[in-house]
Amino acid sequence: MNPSRLLLFCLVAATLGAQPAPAPLHATAERLRAEAFRTHGAYADLAWLCDRIGNRLSGSPQLDQAIAWAQARLKAAGLTNVHAEPAMVPHWVRGHESAELLLPTPQRVNLLGLGGSVGTPEGGLTADVVVVGSFDELDKLGTAVKGKIVLYDVPFKGYGRTVVYRHDGASHAARYGAVAALVRSVGPVSLDTPHTGVMDYDAAYPKIPTAAVTIEASTQMRRMQDRGERIRLKLEMGAKTLPDAPSANVVADIRGSEKPDEVVILSGHLDSWDVGQGAQDDGAGTVAAMEAARLIQALGLKPRRTIRVILWTNEENGLRGGLAYRDAHRAELGKIVAAFETDSGSERIKAFSLDLQKAKPEAKAVALASLKSLGASLEPFGVVELRLGGSGADVGPMVAEGVPGIGVGHAATHYFDIHHTQADTVDKVDPDDLAFNAAALASFAYALAQSDLRFQ
Repeated sequence: MNPSRLLLFCLVAATLGAQPAPAPLHATAERLRAEAFRTHGAYADLAWLCDRIGNRLSGSPQLDQAIAWAQARLKAAGLTNVHAEPAMVPHWVRGHESAELLLPTPQRVNLLGLGGSVGTPEGGLTADVVVVGSFDELDKLGTAVKGKIVLYDVPFKGYGRTVVYRHDGASHAARYGAVAALVRSVGPVSLDTPHTGVMDYDAAYPKIPTAAVTIEASTQMRRMQDRGERIRLKLEMGAKTLPDAPSANVVADIRGSEKPDEVVILSGHLDSWDVGQGAQDDGAGTVAAMEAARLIQALGLKPRRTIRVILWTNEENGLRGGLAYRDAHRAELGKIVAAFETDSGSERIKAFSLDLQKAKPEAKAVALASLKSLGASLEPFGVVELRLGGSGADVGPMVAEGVPGIGVGHAATHYFDIHHTQADTVDKVDPDDLAFNAAALASFAYALAQSDLRFQ
C-alpha cells in the first residue's frame, strides 16, 4: 500500500472508531421521530406564520413581524441566547403592475415583475413584442428588437439551466435597444400563475423593466409570432427600489454541555417573495429548523456541542443575512463543525450533502466516510443518502471560507410547480412530511453534536 493510501485508511479507521455505538443513535432518532409525529409542531408553526403574517419580502413590515415571532417561539421552546443580529437589506417594492395584449387579440396578461426591476414610465409603455427562444436567437436578431419588448419563451429544463433568462434577460435585451423584457415563468407547469424571482442589471446597458408572464401567455405569443401575426402589448409597472432597510437574522442556541464553543448550525431563511404565503420557500425550512431544536429540548437531550438555529434574512434578493453573519462571526468560523441549510420545500428529506469547498478530493472522501458513520441516526427515516455536494445560499459565504456545509435534499417533486408564485401557500404542505423532516434534522444534527467529528 502506498503511503497516501495508508494515511487515508488510518484516518478513516480512526474516525470511525471514535464514534458512539449505533444503537444509542438509532434509539434517540426513534424518540425524536415519535415526538415530532405526536405534536406536529412544525405544521402548527408554519400555518400560523403563513396565515397570520403571510409573505415576507425584505424590507417589509411582515418580515419584521416574522423576526419578532420567531424569537418568541424559540424562547418558548427553551432555547438560550435568543436574539436578532442586524443586517441591512434591499427594499424593492412591486407597486401596481398590469399587462394588456392589444394585438392580435385584446386580452389581459397575467404577470409578476421580477425583483429588482425598474418600473415603466408614467402611464406605462406600449410596444410590439418579439419572441425568442434563446440568447443566441436574440443575438442573431440584434438591433431588429430596438424599441420593442423581448419575450424569452424558454421551456423549463431544470432551474439552474433556465433561470439565467430571468436573471440576465433584461440586460441582454437592452443591449440591442429593447424597451422591456419578459420571461416565460421559470417552472415546469402553470395554472396561469406567473413565477417571480430576482433579476440583475449589467451596468453597461440601460435598465429596462422586466417581468415574468405565465407559460400559457408565453406559448400563446410564440404561436402568434409563428403565424406571422403582429403582437402589441401595453405594460405598466410601478416597481421601485427604496433605500436599504434594517432587518436581522434570528439566532438561538441549545448550549453544548461539554464543548459549547463548537457549533452545529441548523438554518432556513425567514424572508420570502411578496406573493403567496412563502410556505415552501422557505417557511417549511424555517419551521423545520425551529422544530428540530424544540424536539431536542422537549426530550431533555444534552448535546455535547452547541446546536444553533439561524433563521436568515434576505435570501431571496441579496443574501445580506448570510454575508452579515459571516462578517460578524469571522473569528469563530473555525469552531463551526457544520452548517445545515434546508431550502427546497417541504417534501421528505432524501439526502444530506457535505460541501467542503476548500478540501482536496482525498480529504473529501475521508470526511464523507466519517459522516456516514452517523448513519444509524437516520435509520428510522428510511433511505437517506449521504453524499458530497452543495449546501445552501445563505451558508454559502461561510462555506466559501472553509466552514463545512450540509445541504438538505428534499424529494422536491412539485417544488418548482409553485415556486415564487401566488400558489405557494400552506395548504400545499403535508403535515407528516414536515414532522418527518424536523425529526430527521434533529436526529442527524444531534448525532453530529454528540460526536468528535471534524471535517476541516
